[in-house]
Amino acid sequence: MSEGSWLSRLRSGMSRTSTRLSGDIGAIFTARRIDADTLAELEDVLIMADLGVTTAAKLAAEIGARKFPGDADEYAVREALAEDIAQLMEPVARPLSDLTPTDLTATRNGPRVILVAGVNGTGKTTTIGKLAARFKEDGRTVMLAAADTFRAAAIDQLKLWGERVGVPVIAQEQDSDPAAVAFDAMEQARDAGADLLLIDTAGRLHNKADLMAELEKIIRVIKKVDPDAPHDVLLVLDATTGQNAHAQVETFSELVNVSGLVVTKLDGSARGGVIVGLADKFELPIYAIGVGEGVDDLRPFEAMAFARNLLGLDTTTASGTAG
Repeated sequence: MSEGSWLSRLRSGMSRTSTRLSGDIGAIFTARRIDADTLAELEDVLIMADLGVTTAAKLAAEIGARKFPGDADEYAVREALAEDIAQLMEPVARPLSDLTPTDLTATRNGPRVILVAGVNGTGKTTTIGKLAARFKEDGRTVMLAAADTFRAAAIDQLKLWGERVGVPVIAQEQDSDPAAVAFDAMEQARDAGADLLLIDTAGRLHNKADLMAELEKIIRVIKKVDPDAPHDVLLVLDATTGQNAHAQVETFSELVNVSGLVVTKLDGSARGGVIVGLADKFELPIYAIGVGEGVDDLRPFEAMAFARNLLGLDTTTASGTAG
């Protein structure tokens, strides 16, 4: 997919968020000076757009500290907000290449292992398939492990993605021991000389104790093959859940050492602003965002392009996404 097509998909996917946010900001800053009242209204609008209370207050204060000539122009405010949001998110925007360093084979006891976690329904398994396709395009040898054995659908879905993108999938029957699947995959990936192993995990949260025990066991057994594994733990979040995404980050961070985020389903949500709050609160790397079901619809996260789309601004001046 070309860069122009991707930005078009991002703009289309975030249109519900940007239309609402732009309209609300326009209603505030129409021939009115920036004062305590307009800043309070702006803060409310940002909270309603799922940026979170703390982040909304911070951004409103930054707008208040800026110097605007005369009455506030809503376009100038949106431009300023986009700059401030991009600056806030830039430190966490990481290229996917950070997950696949060039020296993969230099010091290892096996493949580089990426454990992928997330609540069921976030698009976790689909994300793994898309990441596998991306890494394979970059010349990496990739294998997948279907360690979400709680759901037969998850195993079948990962197998379909493996066939679709041309990478092997290590799987067992439903209700098999997830740790046994991960261990088997580790050994097979090591013996095959694979560069990367992506492990799918269960995401049911109705019994956090069981989930914690399961994830801890997976990590414990893969360390028997490589003491440094997993090298990354990616948490997949669904943008449509809004502020509930914060609770998911907190919960999974208690269970595993989450090292980065992927945010999906921006194509069907009026709640894309949640990414801003996530970046501000948790400061975890954000590697990619998804705007559809296609294999090319998962792309590296680029702060300025995202910020300008969020505010309904032209992105032709924003830099392209980095791989």
